[in-house]
Amino acid sequence: MRWQILVIFSFIHFFSSGDTLLAPCDSQIYCTGEVLRQVQMAKLFDDDKYFVDMKLTRAPEVVVEAFAKLSSEFPNKDVPSSELQKFLQTYFEEPGKEFEQWTPPDWHSKPKFLSRVSDSKYRSWAEELHSLWKSLGRKIRDDVRDHPELYSQVYTPHPVVVPGGRFRELYYWDSYWILNGLLLSEMTETARGMILNFVYLVERYGLVPNGGRVYYERRSQPPFLPLMVESFYEVTGDKDFLRQVLPALETEYSFWMQNRSLSVAMSGLTHILNRYNVPVDMPRPESYSDDVELAEGLSAEAQKKLWTELASGAESGWDFSSRWYIDSTGRNSGTLRDTKTSSILPADLNAIMCRNERLLASFHRILGNEEKAVEYEKALSARIKGVESLLWDAERGAWFDFSLVKETRHLSFYPSNLAPLWAQCYSNPEMANQAVQYLTGSGGLDYPNGVPTSLSKSEQQWDMPNAWPPLQHMIIEGLSRLDSAHAKELAFRLAQQWIQTNWRAYIKYEAMFEKYDVNGDGKPGGGGEYEVQLGFGWTNGVALQLLNQYGDRLSSGGSVLSGSILIALIYPILKSLFCS
Repeated sequence: MRWQILVIFSFIHFFSSGDTLLAPCDSQIYCTGEVLRQVQMAKLFDDDKYFVDMKLTRAPEVVVEAFAKLSSEFPNKDVPSSELQKFLQTYFEEPGKEFEQWTPPDWHSKPKFLSRVSDSKYRSWAEELHSLWKSLGRKIRDDVRDHPELYSQVYTPHPVVVPGGRFRELYYWDSYWILNGLLLSEMTETARGMILNFVYLVERYGLVPNGGRVYYERRSQPPFLPLMVESFYEVTGDKDFLRQVLPALETEYSFWMQNRSLSVAMSGLTHILNRYNVPVDMPRPESYSDDVELAEGLSAEAQKKLWTELASGAESGWDFSSRWYIDSTGRNSGTLRDTKTSSILPADLNAIMCRNERLLASFHRILGNEEKAVEYEKALSARIKGVESLLWDAERGAWFDFSLVKETRHLSFYPSNLAPLWAQCYSNPEMANQAVQYLTGSGGLDYPNGVPTSLSKSEQQWDMPNAWPPLQHMIIEGLSRLDSAHAKELAFRLAQQWIQTNWRAYIKYEAMFEKYDVNGDGKPGGGGEYEVQLGFGWTNGVALQLLNQYGDRLSSGGSVLSGSILIALIYPILKSLFCS
């Protein structure tokens, strides 16, 4: 069976009517130019992100002119590191100047969900997690609004709760789990402000950027804004707020459909699905030296292509993973140089878009616009057909990423293979039952401290042995919503496993981490471009949600069954015995 793949939308027209590839942003300091190149390649800091988060002390044009004058003193070579250090001391300040002290005014010590946590140790821990929101709150100084040219920080009108560590600014998909945690903590106004910040960014850029820095302007992240609004509306029932933000949700939806979509024809039918594809062919400013070094030895054209694919991988949120590898033979294999994110139709992105279409239809119906509701329901129906045609594998019982290079599905295990289950993006309930059986036999349940991000040991952070909070929650939520006692019990067991992993690490380190090692009790994850970060916004949010959902059953002293979780192994055997 052959597939015909047609690109029907120009993924760039939103940004430019001219060239199809752009710089990360227009700044000659933070995104392009000799200052950026020489400082980052001199490796003056342990993390490239440090430099591009520094504040200017003079206007950008003054700094660029001063650097040109400095460079003229060293013809035919780069400025020595010692001189670069002096230059930075004169024209830059350390990161953090963009924020002022701020404690969320709607924080209070005893939100109601704490009473639902019956285990006293877990309840005390939940209180500490609830308190972490105060340390992760940030308010951007008015000076960023008044003098934006001096900062890489993008001004937003409301305070934010950030992930933590090197992620000192707002981030897009992190904020979905942060916001759900804030709502459990009864911090409704802080949550409202965060959503309004994203609306502000959509109105400014036409999309929600990856994060709150100018060097993220051209790329987004998994589009969770409609889900944030859903969470907020479920708590508040505020129709006026829903009416206020709905135009921005539609603008963002249009961005994804006009700039990140492909038409794929199969068996006489045409399906439109989405992908990650960032129109930037330069090194990422916050990882500049890594990107340059990775591309060494390639032709100029191949370097630009690789940098585009790395930016697209960053847009996916899975930066980086063997999931995006397509080697020279077309297989889902290789190294980071084989990243070809834009050549893959991801199961999870299309599941999110499926859920967004359902939400947009629901929002319009709540507000009395039946015509628009029907329009989005038609889009939803068309997407489900596309997902089932291209991504669903009936033999294996799961959804898989589709390769535009090989015109086949990538069959490796990733938690994203279950994303359509979480999004309820399927037409036949039997598909959900098959997906549970797939998960049971996938090898993803064989580890004592969470579901791994893949079974591949690539040394990338979105691979084995790391387990990430959002992926755990999506699997657990998907299973818990099924009308199956087996699936619900499996969801609880996974929740118990994950909460114990987080709690053991907290006892040992007095910190929450962005990711964890599936092989070690309470061991933080590792790998990738930077050291494991603590804080940590989405980890806190997921933990609070699971403590709230299962607080009457979770036990800090309970043992966690592993090796595919005993109940998940036994159930299919018993079913076959009694149903035969």
